[in-house]
Amino acid sequence: MATTQRIEAFAPASCANLNCGFDILGFALETPGDTVIIQKAQHKNVIIKKITGDAGKLPLNPDKNTASVAVKYLLKKLNIKCGIEITIHKNMPLESGLGSSAASSVAAIYALNNLLELGLSKMELIQYAMMGETVASGEAHADNIAPSMLGGFILIRSYTPLDIIQLPTPKDLYYTIVHPNISINTKEARSILRHNVALKDVITQTANLGGLISGLYLNDYALIGRSLNDVIIEPVRALLMPYFNEVKDVALNSGALGFGISGSGPSLFTLNKSKDSALVVAERMINVFNKYRIKCMSYSAKINTTGAVS
Repeated sequence: MATTQRIEAFAPASCANLNCGFDILGFALETPGDTVIIQKAQHKNVIIKKITGDAGKLPLNPDKNTASVAVKYLLKKLNIKCGIEITIHKNMPLESGLGSSAASSVAAIYALNNLLELGLSKMELIQYAMMGETVASGEAHADNIAPSMLGGFILIRSYTPLDIIQLPTPKDLYYTIVHPNISINTKEARSILRHNVALKDVITQTANLGGLISGLYLNDYALIGRSLNDVIIEPVRALLMPYFNEVKDVALNSGALGFGISGSGPSLFTLNKSKDSALVVAERMINVFNKYRIKCMSYSAKINTTGAVS
């Protein structure tokens, strides 16, 4: 019988798609991330006590919040009758393309597993955390959930059945994330995508996907860089983002291995071979947005290989 009454967990933000891996690739960030506190209660309901850092934008209704939806799903599936109170501390911008909703779900499920001493592995927990994503995007995606839970680079080979593969992380690989202060809705960003694509584009995209995964295994930074190319999703979503091509050119000309849209945007990411390179690239990308009076936040660090912690 569990004796702990309260558990706090942190789950990192994540960068999904990685250009050529739409809905199937992602990696975990060192920062930012969400902290969730799960606490036992005398009542038998799941409630959200408080949310901070969201400027009052996120729902307290437990049927509409990603963290509580995931918690309710796990309790129902395992037939656990237990009152749970949830406190969420958001430490990243909303609708940022950084897996904000996923981080809350992951932190909540990871904390609940520890609180109730369920003994489930991180891999087993992913299926429960995914259910929170149905609130955010309408579908149970794992490309943000899996890296946030496990850390490192993740490939989702299949959703039915769920088959998740952890990929290696080259030791000198750094990311840069630049988040411009503009809003892009995840559902809207998905709705504009083409449902039919040319065979030649599929061939190019799958070749780049194979090249990127090979580059991670081989520690081949040049191969990683030239494989970060998206001929299907980026040309459409780039239209939603002001000054996209200018920022991309600056990033690549400043030494980034590759450049792309993080998730559905508006955050943009680069991969870099050193910390110094990541910082230079971030500064020059921000300078472009500043020129047009668009404020930004940026994050540069090594890939997070730990994932959720408590």
